[in-house]
Amino acid sequence: MEVPVMNMAGEQVDQVELSPAIFEAKINRGLMHQALVRQLANARQGTHKAKTRGEINRTTAKWYRQKGTGRARHGSRRAPIFVGGGVAHGPKPRDYSKDMPRKMRRAALRSALSIKAQTGNLVVVDKLQVAAPRTKEMSMALNRLAGDNSVLLLLPAAGDNNVALSARNLRDVKLLSDTYLNVRDLLGYEKVVLSLDSLEAIENFLGQEDAYTYAMDEEE
Repeated sequence: MEVPVMNMAGEQVDQVELSPAIFEAKINRGLMHQALVRQLANARQGTHKAKTRGEINRTTAKWYRQKGTGRARHGSRRAPIFVGGGVAHGPKPRDYSKDMPRKMRRAALRSALSIKAQTGNLVVVDKLQVAAPRTKEMSMALNRLAGDNSVLLLLPAAGDNNVALSARNLRDVKLLSDTYLNVRDLLGYEKVVLSLDSLEAIENFLGQEDAYTYAMDEEE
């Protein structure tokens, strides 16, 4: 699959061939859902806590006498039925993290990237650079490249810091290093804008173990 290479002015300057093992992979929606659920679960802190009746610091004296009041008998004001008492079956600290094999995680990334490429939502730029930090100029450039869509802007590890400073305050634009590529952000934004350097980094990262997987998908 060939896609055009644009410049910051929104003009096509070249074409680039995308790796079929990554950008034409077999789309597995169930795998992408599993990777997304895992990522969201791993982001949860799990520090919620409610005190039980045994952890409430209230008087231990009997509330009122056992007999003769006409009311139900009670021995503690810490019972869950009273205001200020403990919570029955309340939340406790727990670990929400889920495991997922590395090959499955990378296959989910390939599926998400394939969807972006096949739907025309992958925008490749020759170089992401600006002369000085200017939010307005970056907004105009992204509008030329991606239109009025939400944008995931992938930055190379040794990228231009002016680009990050120019785009960090833009609405519906998320900055992300290409080394932190993930399913949630790929699926959460309409357009993915990346440079040739980021494209090469992604192909090096996902292409190491994918040749065999791609061959197996083709056989199926």
